[in-house]
Amino acid sequence: MSALPKIPIRMTVAEFFAWNPPSPQLWQLVDGEPQAMAPASITHGAIQNELGRLIANHFGERMSPCRVITTPGVIPHVQSETNVRIPDLAVTCSGYDAEESALANPVLLIEILSPSNQAETWANVWAYTTIPSVQEILVLKTASIGAELLRRNQDGSWPSKPLTIETGELTLESITFSMPLAAAYRTTRLAAKT
Repeated sequence: MSALPKIPIRMTVAEFFAWNPPSPQLWQLVDGEPQAMAPASITHGAIQNELGRLIANHFGERMSPCRVITTPGVIPHVQSETNVRIPDLAVTCSGYDAEESALANPVLLIEILSPSNQAETWANVWAYTTIPSVQEILVLKTASIGAELLRRNQDGSWPSKPLTIETGELTLESITFSMPLAAAYRTTRLAAKT
């Protein structure tokens, strides 16, 4: 019988990036504690893939320097020495010369909300609001077609609650992108219900 590797109790961001996790799944660092992330459901993965494709196509058509990244590490501004969060998708318009462990200067962060990860997702969302470059945070539901959108105000503050979107157009001002909300769900079981 082999002993399982011990997971450190507390880590810094530098220790986290140097760490060799005991399993190949995704991990994030929350207030110094490494947390394994559960595999995505089929609906979650389909939404992530479809929305990522739609955004990437939008950038390609416009020859934009922006790019969409799947499951990047981002470092919240608050408690930045002990937090690395992993959104489902992120957009940055900043270039880079060398590989980086965390995505610098994201303008849009996207989370896909499953009924089983609500607390974790919203904890991440509020941590994302501390990243100075972030202009919008989109949360897409998996139990039904719907989204919640936080958009930074002109004065740099955030609204106290997100805008709820259940039908019609989804507009992401941070990347000058608009589409029918249902398009993100095209390849899911929810598409047949529209």
